[in-house]
Amino acid sequence: MQIYGDSNSGNCLKVKWVCDRLALPYRWTEIDTRKGETRTSHFLKLNGAGQVPTVAFDDGRTLAQSNAIIRYLARDSALIPRDAFAAAKMDEWLFWEQYSHEPYIAVCRFQLIYLGKEVSELDPDKVKRGYAALDRMEQHLTAVSFFAGDEVSLADVSLLAYTRLAHEGGFDLGRYAAISRWIGEVEAYLGLSPAR
Repeated sequence: MQIYGDSNSGNCLKVKWVCDRLALPYRWTEIDTRKGETRTSHFLKLNGAGQVPTVAFDDGRTLAQSNAIIRYLARDSALIPRDAFAAAKMDEWLFWEQYSHEPYIAVCRFQLIYLGKEVSELDPDKVKRGYAALDRMEQHLTAVSFFAGDEVSLADVSLLAYTRLAHEGGFDLGRYAAISRWIGEVEAYLGLSPAR
């Protein structure tokens, strides 16, 4: 399969991490979203929404949206709980990540790192909602090791992508002991070097 992704994007890295963890063969095509490479006619034939990540399978089918891709790639693996309710809880966190976490944590990071804004220029509502997401994660991880059971699941992979870099968005991860513990454990599970 061919993965079209931007290595600066946590959403794209989720797909790479799952492939690497499960030893799935793939070819990576780097796409620079800031240069409009998702708007070319070739790319829009693969994904009419013009977004990465996009996966093109050898049979010609394509799949987009990071959590849908990793859900498909990890089918029948240990990254998806066998218990139906635990799998549904994993999905609950996957949906929450895209709706209540990524729009704040990742957007603040993008604005600071790629748009060159100062922390003082960030939308206060985005910062508030980012901290609300981190607070919810901390509360959950104070009682459990991982998000959907006793083992790492796709929920952890998905939430790790931008949480491990939240400090680049101006968020103080030093306030979150349980999140810090969890980041280290999931990074080790995936074979990642610690985020700086």
